[in-house]
Amino acid sequence: MTQPFSLQPLLDLMQTRTDEATRQLGQLIAEEQNQRSRLQMLEQYRDEYAQRLREATLQGVTRMILRNYQDFLARIDEAVKQQKIAVENSERSTKTGKENWQAQNKQLKAIDTLSQRHDARERYRENKHDQKLQDEFSTRKFGAREDTDSK
Repeated sequence: MTQPFSLQPLLDLMQTRTDEATRQLGQLIAEEQNQRSRLQMLEQYRDEYAQRLREATLQGVTRMILRNYQDFLARIDEAVKQQKIAVENSERSTKTGKENWQAQNKQLKAIDTLSQRHDARERYRENKHDQKLQDEFSTRKFGAREDTDSK
């Protein structure tokens, strides 16, 4: 008769927590990629707009148009700066999420190792019990033959 693993509820809890940490880490990684993509798009847009400014100045522009270009570039630069901060924040969140996932995974593996050891012990006990029953059966069967042979 096998004994149930006494820490099974804890193993189930750790599995749930690890699954949740995995899901959260996936979301954090996706968000970080999204933030990086936004930054790349802003930087690309800024480069394109700066190129338009260069082309416009070669053709000659009024001071007011030049000032509008410069003001808009300053706003794009500010947006790039803010987006870089968002990327850094997202990187920190992802790092924290990864550390959480690693900690949960480590705890799960520890409890799972105990579970595997328990299962191995129970199989050993069960095999030992089965062997004992087979030995008894063989002894009785062999003993019964000797009785009939000696008569």
